[in-house]
Amino acid sequence: MITGIFRAFGRRVSFLDKLAALDFPLLAVLVLITSVGVLMLYSTAGGSMEHRGWAQVSRLSIGMGLLLLAVLVDIKIWIKLAYPIYIFALGTLFLVEFAGYQSMGAQRWLHIANFSVQPSEPMKVALVLALARYYHDLSAEKTVSFSSMIFPLILIALPVALLLRQPDLGTAILTMSLGIGILFLAGIRYRYFISAILLGLASLPLIWRFVLHPYQQQRILTFLYPEQDPMGAGYHILQSKIALGSGGVFGHGYLGGTQNHLDFLPEKETDFIFTVLAEEIGLMGSLGLMLLYSIALLLMFLIAVRSSSHFGRMLAMGFGINFFLHAFGNIAMVTGLIPVVGMPLPLVSYGGSAIVAMLFGFGLVMNVHVHQSIGVGSATNLDLR
Repeated sequence: MITGIFRAFGRRVSFLDKLAALDFPLLAVLVLITSVGVLMLYSTAGGSMEHRGWAQVSRLSIGMGLLLLAVLVDIKIWIKLAYPIYIFALGTLFLVEFAGYQSMGAQRWLHIANFSVQPSEPMKVALVLALARYYHDLSAEKTVSFSSMIFPLILIALPVALLLRQPDLGTAILTMSLGIGILFLAGIRYRYFISAILLGLASLPLIWRFVLHPYQQQRILTFLYPEQDPMGAGYHILQSKIALGSGGVFGHGYLGGTQNHLDFLPEKETDFIFTVLAEEIGLMGSLGLMLLYSIALLLMFLIAVRSSSHFGRMLAMGFGINFFLHAFGNIAMVTGLIPVVGMPLPLVSYGGSAIVAMLFGFGLVMNVHVHQSIGVGSATNLDLR
């Protein structure tokens, strides 16, 4: 039997032991969600896997491989690597400023070998790890103090500032929301959040005048009045709403979406792939996908509450927040509830960095479950409170 890379209470734990302890319901839900993504990409290509389907399958395979790697590594190693991973991810995000290449008016990608990597995606994983490590080291009494907020706020502010430089306002807001959500779960006092909200509201005029680029201002105005420029800035969201309404309750049938196959839908393989699903499978299919997302979130929540280590709880809840923000943000965007920003539908939209990073994050969550199940997640064993 292959020897594991850690010992639990004096006995060896093999790779097979860990694999047997996997959270198979969560893994099954992930397979279903990713399968929906492949089927939708097949549809957007007019019934072909050649355009982007096989590329998606290959990236999913890489992501699943990293998921298993994340599960098999000792959880104590992930604790030790949390800060180095954060520093490395921040370094790659900083490197975009000098060595990144532009696409669609933004400089967000790096060329590594024959691959294009978007460092903002692994940065979210690194941020969750770093914040989980920080609060695992902190006592309950110190968590509620104002001084304990300084370091985590720096951890959040650094990537947000670099993302605003690219510029990538949508990802910056999502990353900031992720960090604030983790602070809330850590037990920061409510008055700090209320003060921050009031300060943010008071700063909106200054943000509009000095922070937002003209195209970002236009996105907000288009969100409020899309009909004013139906063939220009408002085209994306108007076509998305037409497709959503056209699908009705049961849709036009798989491969039967007119907005999809007549190429009226913009960015249909990436940001607006949910509208393809809604048009072809209707409200019932949309609710089915949202149900799968909800089950995944519930399973992550159960992993968090069952974990006897603070690091495990923060890790599982942190990635739960990240997953929710992506799913909610994309669906809210294509239905016109929030302005249009570049935000893929998790595990469904075509992509590389986003899918691989998301699956790796799920691997870390399953790591918490596995180590708890085989008895290597106790507070004593991990030296956690």
